[in-house]
Amino acid sequence: MARTHEKVGYAPEGEYDEPATPEIAAERVEQALELLKGRWKLVILFRLFGGKVQRFSELERAIPGISQKMLIQQLRQMERDGMIWRVTHPEVPPRVEYGLTEWGQSLCPALDTLLRWAAKRGASSPVDPRP
Repeated sequence: MARTHEKVGYAPEGEYDEPATPEIAAERVEQALELLKGRWKLVILFRLFGGKVQRFSELERAIPGISQKMLIQQLRQMERDGMIWRVTHPEVPPRVEYGLTEWGQSLCPALDTLLRWAAKRGASSPVDPRP
């Protein structure tokens, strides 16, 4: 089995501004994880994957335990970070819809891979630190 540090090399030309040394690769992954940090962001992403468009009220009902304030906060952060878009329809009461941007949707394969990786370990499997 190959070790991670042996796989981290130079990125294809044009993909990154600088070579992906182990330190730079770690920093980039930390930056990506920071965007997903938050108790509800991943749940929101999974609710919107596949091109789904949901109204605020639908998201609120679909995510048990989230407060209106927290949902608004998480959605605003995700919109600011470019993961989701928001449309407010000029109606009374206003209808607000959310969906994933192309960049937000591109997270789906990465999160799917992470899910598969986690499933391989299993819930109670001990981790063998040897390669």
